[in-house]
Amino acid sequence: MSNTLKENGEGVSDLYGEDSATEDQLITPWNFSVASGSTLLRDPRYNKGLAFTENERDAHYLRGLLPPAVFTQDLQDKRMMHSLRQYEVPLHRYTALMDLQERNERLFYRLLIDHVEELLPVVYTPTVGEACQKYGSIYRRPQGLYISLKEKGKILEVLKNWPEKNIQVIVVTDGERILGLGDLGCQGMGIPVGKLSLYTALGGVRPSTCLPITIDVGTNNEKLLNDEFYIGLKQKRATGKEYEELLEEFMSAVKQNYGEKVLVQFEDFANHNAFTLLEKYSSSHLVFNDDIQGTASVVLAGLIASLKLIGGTLADHTFLFLGAGEAGTGIADLIALEISKQTKAPVEETRKKIWLVDSKGLIVGSRLESLQQFKKPWAHEHEPVKGLLDAVKAIKPTVLIGTSGVGKTFTKEVVEAMASINEKPLIFALSNPTSQSECTAEEAYTWSKGRAIFASGSPFDPVEYEGKVFVPGQGNNAYIFPGLGLGLIMSGAIRVRDEMLLAASEALASQVSQENYDKGLIYPPFTNIRKISAHIAANVATKAYELGLASHLPRPKDLVKYAERCMYSPGYRSYR
Repeated sequence: MSNTLKENGEGVSDLYGEDSATEDQLITPWNFSVASGSTLLRDPRYNKGLAFTENERDAHYLRGLLPPAVFTQDLQDKRMMHSLRQYEVPLHRYTALMDLQERNERLFYRLLIDHVEELLPVVYTPTVGEACQKYGSIYRRPQGLYISLKEKGKILEVLKNWPEKNIQVIVVTDGERILGLGDLGCQGMGIPVGKLSLYTALGGVRPSTCLPITIDVGTNNEKLLNDEFYIGLKQKRATGKEYEELLEEFMSAVKQNYGEKVLVQFEDFANHNAFTLLEKYSSSHLVFNDDIQGTASVVLAGLIASLKLIGGTLADHTFLFLGAGEAGTGIADLIALEISKQTKAPVEETRKKIWLVDSKGLIVGSRLESLQQFKKPWAHEHEPVKGLLDAVKAIKPTVLIGTSGVGKTFTKEVVEAMASINEKPLIFALSNPTSQSECTAEEAYTWSKGRAIFASGSPFDPVEYEGKVFVPGQGNNAYIFPGLGLGLIMSGAIRVRDEMLLAASEALASQVSQENYDKGLIYPPFTNIRKISAHIAANVATKAYELGLASHLPRPKDLVKYAERCMYSPGYRSYR
């Protein structure tokens, strides 16, 4: 890692010299003093469990506090995976992994990196959704910061209570729209915790620089309000001026405490607040909304990659969305922007290839007066159309994208209509968790007679249809946000721009190999995610430097190698 990074305490920083040391150099396990004995075993950053060597056990007063066996990290990894696979209930796996994170941080990240495809559905969608629903009963100890209306006027002090001072990424939610599960209030904390564990495992951002935050302004979920074990404020959600003032104080305190270059990722806010917050703070803070921008970027990457299978350019296709909320309009915006970039046509023109259906039917010009602001650009001239099936027949789309948060909405008739219009219909059922997916992989392949190119938000198993095995793609935001975050941090970016999201999409699409295409895949396998994240980070950083938004100078010569070098490695260190 370069000296500038260490001196500035910026970038993917290594405050205590842990990772700039080579594997065989000795480091000191600092707490407020040198950690030893039971204190060392209770510190997740330094605890190695049975991997402490004989010399370390003598030097740090660990004799007798551990069984006599000495394990390698490889053996611990194997033992832990064996143990996790014994659990039949995914939520039990989730709690076991969270316990490991609080006990032995490096082993937790080693497991996530080595077994990413197996463990991603546990720490992320779909299991994290169930964990949030039951967060009150599985809550053990705080994993992030809780900022409620009680802290109004004191948010800066609350931020200073967090033990780590050098924060580079904050993921924050107000719990109003958790996945497709609705208002979970304070229990939404599982989402920022899960997302940040992926920033580290998949993007290599140091865990000590990640801060999960839940802003508790109450909940409108009656079940939670009547639950004696609910861990949040038992009141209806604050709205309007009271809500805005709390968020304004929060954003100001974050900048004051952590500086201009801390990345704030808004996560699972309700539509009305998500768009307002992104618009309000994108010109003054380094902010990113994963539901609007991350989803858009990963879907655009899938579309760019799928052109290899179906031919033509993006401009040749017609897109129909079911769902016109954060994800739907965010994806539509980015597609229009990419077509505009490719064809040099104005965005107002390229939008005309993109149609959206909301709960009232096709968004058309005659509805303009009653539409929310973010839907207005998508009101094209057309007679009113009520349902999705009629919209498919009228618009004749080549691409159908579901972001409705409502399961089973891509019916047999809808998929058959798509298959009758197109030789290879592109069907993206993106709503999470699995129960809310617009259709399953099996339904998409069966109803299209094996012709659909399918991707979903939550994972589906491979499907066999008429002797051929189809591997569904997962348009998972985890492809994009860790690499995007790393790129912003390592370049010292001060703002996020749409051009960076396009750069991330293009980088992801370029990582799909011919071998992947041969299997019908439009996303690369997650097993290579760190390599993919390094390429995304390099592309995003390149764009930050081009736009004059990067502050880490001089610019590194090889940004891919630089990204790989910046990544946190979970291997154990030797203690003196």
